Amino acid sequence: MTDHKQRLLGYSCRSRAIQYPIHMNAIQKIRLLHERARASGHSGALLITGLTGSGKSTLIREYQAEHPPVDEEDRIRVPVLSVETPAAPTVKNLVETILIAIGDPMSHRGSAEEKTQRIYHLLKVCGVELLMIDEFQHFFEHSRRNEVHHVTDWLKNLLNKAGIPVVLIGLPYSEQVLRLNVQLARRFSSRYYLRPFGFSSSREIQEFRGVLSVIENSLPLPSVPLSTPEMALRFHCASYGLIDFIGKIVDGAVLLAYQRDYERLDERVFAEAFEEEIWREVPPERNPFIVKQELLRPLTGPGEPFSLIEAAVLRNIGRAKSHNSGGK
Repeated sequence: MTDHKQRLLGYSCRSRAIQYPIHMNAIQKIRLLHERARASGHSGALLITGLTGSGKSTLIREYQAEHPPVDEEDRIRVPVLSVETPAAPTVKNLVETILIAIGDPMSHRGSAEEKTQRIYHLLKVCGVELLMIDEFQHFFEHSRRNEVHHVTDWLKNLLNKAGIPVVLIGLPYSEQVLRLNVQLARRFSSRYYLRPFGFSSSREIQEFRGVLSVIENSLPLPSVPLSTPEMALRFHCASYGLIDFIGKIVDGAVLLAYQRDYERLDERVFAEAFEEEIWREVPPERNPFIVKQELLRPLTGPGEPFSLIEAAVLRNIGRAKSHNSGGK
């Protein structure tokens, strides 16, 4: 395999840290929470929500990479511990998940109370300074209401007794979990929404074009410019402004170049990648990289790839308005 082919096969823009204001603000909020706890012992809490593809997992990976485990003489110190909420969370399986993440070889042994005490002990022994819990919406999705109360009460006690800051990360309706536990909601009054890139104002368009410019400069082969006003509009319609969908299209186009010996990426290759990665049955007249510019529109209609995401956004806006108006 030639070096060029190897570069194409090994390329992934989603593995690169792309700095943009939405992402940087979220990182800064986590960092401030962490540093404040180091300085004052204040065990604060933060809820970060975002749509599918908004970069939540990237956020976790990047912050963990800033604070990797340290192999010391008598222990492995874990400054930042990340766990993923089980699909149907209970106190038992959530406790075991945390013990497994921290490296407890006896995570399956003991009662829930005994395991909880081991968590407090191991958090101190391993020097955990920040706990990040991903997929928090699972608390709401698959559990009965009394189970949700039970698990959220356990989480509230963990925050109180462990004395370390906690970041919850999940889909926007994760906030509904907190509404079921007033005390926990009060702890997580600090919240941040990883919004999609907008494309309405000149500032939003420039921000989006800037991200595409960074991606363009990282490509391993020549390409049609990605950050022109027209291509930016095409990418925005093709991705709903969500960073992960942009990455899927770009990575898919580079993989097609590897498979088919393309020497350059153009609209035709991005159209193929969109069909391969985003919308398998896309009609040509709906493919954002084929349709005429004046006919471009968001793909949020029935049967289109972002219809469910658009519905989730509208529900979130509706809940926010209801909350701000006192539910009247």
